[in-house]
Amino acid sequence: MRVEGRVVTPTGVVDGYVEVAGDTIVTVGTGTPASGRWVVPGFVDMHTHGGGGHTFTTGDAADAREAAAFHLRHGTTTLLASLVSSPYELMRDATAAFAPLVAEGVLAGIHYEGPYLSQLRCGAQNPAYLRDPSVEELEALVELGGGAVRMVTIAPERPGALEAVKLLVSHGVVAALGHTDATYEQTLAGIEAGATVGTHVFNGMRPPHHREPGPVFALLGADSVVCELIPDGIHLHDGTLAFAAQVTGPDRAALITDAMAAAGMPDGEYELGGQAVVVADRAARLARDGAIAGSTLTMDAGLRQAVHAGVAMVDAVRMAATTPARAIGLAGEVGALAPGLHANLVVLTEDLRVESVMRAGSWL
Repeated sequence: MRVEGRVVTPTGVVDGYVEVAGDTIVTVGTGTPASGRWVVPGFVDMHTHGGGGHTFTTGDAADAREAAAFHLRHGTTTLLASLVSSPYELMRDATAAFAPLVAEGVLAGIHYEGPYLSQLRCGAQNPAYLRDPSVEELEALVELGGGAVRMVTIAPERPGALEAVKLLVSHGVVAALGHTDATYEQTLAGIEAGATVGTHVFNGMRPPHHREPGPVFALLGADSVVCELIPDGIHLHDGTLAFAAQVTGPDRAALITDAMAAAGMPDGEYELGGQAVVVADRAARLARDGAIAGSTLTMDAGLRQAVHAGVAMVDAVRMAATTPARAIGLAGEVGALAPGLHANLVVLTEDLRVESVMRAGSWL
């Protein structure tokens, strides 16, 4: 099977085709007539809490399956199911419920965003559930997941955080730094301990200051760290998005949705981590204090926003697929149009709207 168009490869755009056999890409060729259609790798969303009226945060497997299906229709062929801060029992039960979905390939893994986060920078995380990192909890959860736990976000200034980061890394789990009031030096200590991702950089963090750069400068400046960026025009001004992408380059910036259940749904009242959320004009905010509570973004809309902000198409695609795939350890499987990788791709119209989605060699 051949899919023709303006093919976005890791190194540039070619007027050509992607040839698929079974569930694998076998050739990326050139020489077909120019087309207005874009052919890009399936998006990889390493941070999403739900969508289409469904959520990952309650640990319900049927709901998780529907949330993944919603994002698949928007071109996301690989995603992590992100939980929010919650009691250990919910983390345990969600891990047990989602592990079969990871084995099936519906999910690429589980991401715990919390509960080991800063009270001061908790954002929409439920402050009632925040606590210091527990090596014992993490050991038990990672063992229970049997490889399903892929990333954990921690505030590096909390007692026990560095030990937790080291433990995660020793088990092959990605350690991310976020929802943090850490100093520049405390953030660097987290990176030295092995953290390789900055969770939605700028958001849920001590803001940078020229005499106290804090976590933002430490993460943007660290060669070993991939910085998540939310390209919805709400979490980040387009100028901030473009600036951050220029500082990191496309190999260290990952577009994420941070979507909640309200993505793709009408304005109204929703729930996140046991807290009421009001959605109005695309923005999701906590009812109690107006804090931004995730997003209503999809990855195709995020790609359009990044290009609108001035990020080159090839770079934006790397940030939406190639870089996040590498960040969560899947670079040899997904995230690019290259021979030998899974046949996950998205056909976009000239104005970057989803026309069709292929996952594992089958059209959606």
